[in-house]
Amino acid sequence: MSSFVVALDVGGTSMKGGLVSESGAVLLSERRPTPRTEGPEAVVTAISDFIGHLADSGDGIPAGVGLAVPGLVSENAALYAANLGWRDVPATDFTTLDIPVMLGHDVRTGGLAESILGAGRGLSDFLFLPIGTGIAGATIINGEPYGGSSGWAGEIGHTPVFPDGEECACGQFGCLETYASAASVGRRYSQRAGLEGVKAEEVVSSDDPIAIEVWDEAVEALSLALATYTLLLDPSVIVLGGGLAEAGPALFDPVRTRLVKRLAFRDAPPLIPAALGVDAGMLGAALLGWRAAGRPELGPGWAVDVRPGPLVS
Repeated sequence: MSSFVVALDVGGTSMKGGLVSESGAVLLSERRPTPRTEGPEAVVTAISDFIGHLADSGDGIPAGVGLAVPGLVSENAALYAANLGWRDVPATDFTTLDIPVMLGHDVRTGGLAESILGAGRGLSDFLFLPIGTGIAGATIINGEPYGGSSGWAGEIGHTPVFPDGEECACGQFGCLETYASAASVGRRYSQRAGLEGVKAEEVVSSDDPIAIEVWDEAVEALSLALATYTLLLDPSVIVLGGGLAEAGPALFDPVRTRLVKRLAFRDAPPLIPAALGVDAGMLGAALLGWRAAGRPELGPGWAVDVRPGPLVS
């Protein structure tokens, strides 16, 4: 059997791909843009081309392919992705290679990687919540991401935290994502301040009263959503990742304080930063690739180079 798999994390803006060995070594890592403005067929073709390029860069034929993609996903098909425009794309359409392919939801695949290789290593049940352009979560139960009855589990970004609040792009009102995603923090400040294109990191570090207000609303929304999640599923830990988690104490400290206050009769779960950063999706896709190749035991022994995820008190 070949000694590597192709792993690909497909995002709305870019794709991160690589070759990963049986020991977890990343033999090659590259990025390409996602041509989503050119339509779903162009995206599928771009993925197939990227997989072919990566496979040709390795020594031999890959043992399998793992793909992390957005939207509604099964192991064998990409069922629906609003931002990429595709419906019911079989896994085999993503490559011309005659090797096994396994698909996974992008956030749940990242959660799988954090569970086996990162901040959740050794934990059986936790929430992985990357906060970036949007917000979605991966519920990890007994070490594996839970997809729900139809694959929609984890859409915590579309839980209504302020039911009479702003309309979300999804059509609902007051969604967590509308207030607390990185894109929304920048957008809401820009609108109120009469500016254009302000980034979330600029809002977080600003002492402008409008910026403070927008950030306070984001923190409030997160604490409400996490309190509800905690009361329903009692996670051992909440792992926060994505670009907004790079704010560090400016995010973790106020969210932790408010979460403690909202859980009056029980302890709040620890909040810790994700360990794998932007590599989570690609490493999770590698785990899927090895599972497709019939090697589900691979992963727990991998020693990957990750950032530490200390307890944030």
